[in-house]
Amino acid sequence: MPNKSVVCPTDFYLFIYMAKSRRAKEQSLKEVGAMLQGARGIVFVDYAGLTVKEMQELRRTLSAKGVAFEVAKKTVLGRAFKSAGLSQVDVAGLNGMVSLATSGTDEVEAARELTAFAKTHEKMKLLGGVLEGAFVDAARIKELAKLPGKQELLGILVGTLQAPLAGFVNVLQGNLRGLVQVLRAAADKTKA
Repeated sequence: MPNKSVVCPTDFYLFIYMAKSRRAKEQSLKEVGAMLQGARGIVFVDYAGLTVKEMQELRRTLSAKGVAFEVAKKTVLGRAFKSAGLSQVDVAGLNGMVSLATSGTDEVEAARELTAFAKTHEKMKLLGGVLEGAFVDAARIKELAKLPGKQELLGILVGTLQAPLAGFVNVLQGNLRGLVQVLRAAADKTKA
């Protein structure tokens, strides 16, 4: 009797490449559709060549930044984009094993995190993304990753708005200081 704990390599490969059931495809379509509903930033990557450990590291990194990551077949991605009203995005034209990362709060967060991860993991390749409803190439995603994030931009805005107010307060305080010094000098003259 053969040992059932040993897995034949051909059985293993058949298991990996087996077609998904219709229910699994529908579930994947729902998950990707839900990701696209609130997505502000969408990035496609080719994850071929990454180890399981590297994929787990990528998922943890993205999750900590609020970026959703999904691996799905191109046909499922294409259907999800059509149902989300983004039919002009051609997922079938992308090469490799495509995965999708979306950010619901910041347009650049997904691009920034995936670009940083791709710098340390050469096997992962940026394929492009969706910006304002249109497909953009990998070069544009790398440019987008260089932009400051939403929180950084809000900090810059607050600093810019605060600078004139701080200057105005200093001008008013300077006038008051000058008036106090003049009054103090006048008081010293009257005492002498």
